[in-house]
Amino acid sequence: MSNRRRNFYVNRNSFNTAKNGFHLFTRTVGHGPVKVLCVHGGPGSNHTEFENFATELGEENFQISMYDQLGSFYSDQPDFSRPENQQFLSLDYYLSELEEVCQQLGLEDFYLLGHSWGGLLAQEYALKYGQHLKGLIIMSMIDNIAEYTPHVNKLREQTLIASQVSYMQDIENAEAFDDPEYKSLVTTLNRHFVCRHPENAPRQLVSTLATPVYNYFQGNNEFVMVGALNGWDQRANLHKIMTPTLLTFGEYDTMPLSVARRMQRTLPKARLTLTPDGGHCHSVDNPTAFFHSLRRYLTDVETNQFTAY
Repeated sequence: MSNRRRNFYVNRNSFNTAKNGFHLFTRTVGHGPVKVLCVHGGPGSNHTEFENFATELGEENFQISMYDQLGSFYSDQPDFSRPENQQFLSLDYYLSELEEVCQQLGLEDFYLLGHSWGGLLAQEYALKYGQHLKGLIIMSMIDNIAEYTPHVNKLREQTLIASQVSYMQDIENAEAFDDPEYKSLVTTLNRHFVCRHPENAPRQLVSTLATPVYNYFQGNNEFVMVGALNGWDQRANLHKIMTPTLLTFGEYDTMPLSVARRMQRTLPKARLTLTPDGGHCHSVDNPTAFFHSLRRYLTDVETNQFTAY
């Protein structure tokens, strides 16, 4: 083990002061020897999607850490319209933030799990800091944006009637995203492909989405990809990730499963699993199936029985 970091067991919530002076919320649950850091999606979502991970996997065997990225939920929420804060709206910043959190939590030889945007960051982390990883779990994220956009447009065309698709496109061109009918159609698409069983999801009485962060990187919703992530592409570098990797997607994911299968063939050590009746948030949609696959992967790596398939 590298002496660069210290290892310790914790079970706590804390606010860590980042090098930039802002405070980041972290939560660690469990006291087992196997350490997993979970990175939330969005961009601009939060850690609550992972709060049941330690319970499902077993607190005596696993230590699950999670955090809210800058701008999200319990972490500081700077005014990103101010010039001095705009430097933080970048992929480079959120990757450096992830590494800083790892250092502050003393993580080494650990598993990194990233969901959606978090899966994008996890790929970037594995390429730059892969020596610190024991395993990599990429949830519902492919290795480029170019193949995502036409796929979600196709899903919309297959799900809605032509007049509804045309209506949504007109609203998007006018940037009138508060239109009630448009929002209703987005809800319909979300129920098919994003979270198929929202009754299982964590509940808050107010919106917790870091809208400025989400809008900057993504757009207005999952079916409008007009943000700064356009152009992101790691297809040429994916083969460099040597870490044992679990690719996990929902059966009805917003991400193209054909690309997930190609990623499994490209990565030197990768296993691909699909969660039945799951959308983009398949750990929420079908937790029984999701945690079965995740637990098997972790156990196989821990016992040196991991095989790719």
